[in-house]
Amino acid sequence: MTAFVLVPGSWTGGWIWQEVAARLRESGAEVHPVTLTGMGDRQHLAGPGTDLETHIDDLVRVIDEVRDPQLVIVGHDYGIHPVLGAADRRPDRIARIVYLDAGMPQDGDAALQLADQSVRDLLLGPAGPEDADRPVPAPGPDGWQRGGSVAGLTEEALARMTRLAAPQPRATLTQPLRLSGAIADLPTTGVLCTANGTSIALLQALVGLGDPRLQPLTDPRVSFFDLDTGHWPMLSAPEELSAALLAAAAGEGHRLSAAAAERPAHLEPFVLDVPERPRERVGAVDLYRPDGDLPAPAIVFVHGGPVPAGARPTPRDWPSFTGHAGYVAGLGAVGVTVDHGLHGLEDFAKAAENVAAAVELVRADPGVDGDRIAIWYFSGGGPLSAEVLAAPPTWLRCVAATYPVLAPLPNWGMAADGRFAPAVAVQSAGRLPIVLTRVELELPEIATTVEGFLAAAKDAGAEVEVIDVPGGHHGFDTVDRTEEARAAVRHAVRSVLEHLRS
Repeated sequence: MTAFVLVPGSWTGGWIWQEVAARLRESGAEVHPVTLTGMGDRQHLAGPGTDLETHIDDLVRVIDEVRDPQLVIVGHDYGIHPVLGAADRRPDRIARIVYLDAGMPQDGDAALQLADQSVRDLLLGPAGPEDADRPVPAPGPDGWQRGGSVAGLTEEALARMTRLAAPQPRATLTQPLRLSGAIADLPTTGVLCTANGTSIALLQALVGLGDPRLQPLTDPRVSFFDLDTGHWPMLSAPEELSAALLAAAAGEGHRLSAAAAERPAHLEPFVLDVPERPRERVGAVDLYRPDGDLPAPAIVFVHGGPVPAGARPTPRDWPSFTGHAGYVAGLGAVGVTVDHGLHGLEDFAKAAENVAAAVELVRADPGVDGDRIAIWYFSGGGPLSAEVLAAPPTWLRCVAATYPVLAPLPNWGMAADGRFAPAVAVQSAGRLPIVLTRVELELPEIATTVEGFLAAAKDAGAEVEVIDVPGGHHGFDTVDRTEEARAAVRHAVRSVLEHLRS
């Protein structure tokens, strides 16, 4: 027999687990859906002192009342904060912690601290000292996407969520989580909702970049499951979620591989054989100059991310970027690589400033024709393209993007229509040429952003040339040693150079 404690996220209550709880009970499990103080049918109990510690105390009481000596405790979204706090106080009672489409808060983190500033402003509004006890209102029918992807939810489910939602006591979101470290050795499982922006494949790729913050995820006591749905799987995929929870309780699930001694994918050789060329390093910028007449047009290559601050080599020395830069230099343009400092989701604004500074440095170079510039974005650097798509400068002749992320992923905690939303910005791109290289085997959560961008571009009449890579993977320019991959790189470079020279 397994006992589950199911803890809901923001604005919801124990009611949200109804279908999952029924399925778990059918399997013979003991199930305890929790409604936290101030939420659901307990919203009348909220008061000025209702905070995260209140919710932790709620769960500690539940744990103490359950007869089963070992519990699987599940935290959805915000619910992982009180789950971790309660498990920290009763670690001997917890058999496994399940992160259901939730972040990984650490000691000292508040729930809203992990969200983008624009989302915090949206949720909290203009709050002064007099608003400290004002609850955070629940979303309206069209507002649930600010908390995560609504993929898979029926209109009826959304209407029910809206009808039963309760305002969230403000201090539950703003009070820091305090942990002693007692849960460090407890088994954990992550249930990832791919439509909300995370998958096992994406996590494995991030681990491969060497981010020390993710190394604990390679511990054999940590397992993962993917669910092909949005942020509320208890409503959109209750059968699949129930099966995942039962399998997690049994110790099953996918394990991530630790970064091995062999060369990671992003450090594999560039797909084209490019003669090595000298480079000129100016701060965070490297210039690969052509042999022909100067001044020459320039292409600035913008790497993806987030990339751990301690990753070595840094992105401007990765084979994809040195290869691209050297290749275009051999064809008569200045190739430029830059380390722009996108180390975390909170760094997009800083990275945008660093890219803009790099472009200005390049334009001022006497060997560069400052009125013939292209900017080429890769992977997680794609959202940075919104800066120039929204208001294309006269010197920008082309924007290119290769296996890009073209919208903030739902679980990034960033406004979907904010500063770094290319699908919104492209509506103002006018006749600016855009060259987009997409891969057939793209990660689904990224492919969705590309589809949305192309739909928006079509509606706006933007000029987008799409280059498809059959059988191509994310990072195909180093991981796929195929003629299709080589042809795609040559095609994309040729198109960008044509726009620079026209």
